[in-house]
Amino acid sequence: MSKPGKLSVSDFPIAPRRPKPATSKATRKPPSVSEEAEARTAAREPAAPPVSEADATRERPRRSLPNPSSEERKSKAIERALAQEEGRYRLRDLQRAHAREAKHYVNCPLDYETKMRLQKAAFDNDIKMTVIIKAAIDQFLRDNGY
Repeated sequence: MSKPGKLSVSDFPIAPRRPKPATSKATRKPPSVSEEAEARTAAREPAAPPVSEADATRERPRRSLPNPSSEERKSKAIERALAQEEGRYRLRDLQRAHAREAKHYVNCPLDYETKMRLQKAAFDNDIKMTVIIKAAIDQFLRDNGY
């Protein structure tokens, strides 16, 4: 290291660069060999006559997706939009119902010992304190006929 408190690039270890991937000898041919091979194949094969586009389309069948009319596309888009809108409405109603259930708070002061016992019971049973309190209130109300 150099002076204390001062860092330099030489203070940090640097990994060596990765070697470039070696290409196999089979894929890498000398240019003269490939040129000679191309010349030999070109001399053996006669030149193919030019093919027009009409002949090319006749030879291979067209495989494309069906093109729906503008009316069909419009009706599908409307159906999709209505389904999305209905889904948004259902989600909003569900969220409102959940919020309505959660809004009725009961504020009650607890002494320190009771609060500690409640926290310990919630931690040991891995449930929320509100669940324990709600179950205790339900039990009390049922026992007393309410």
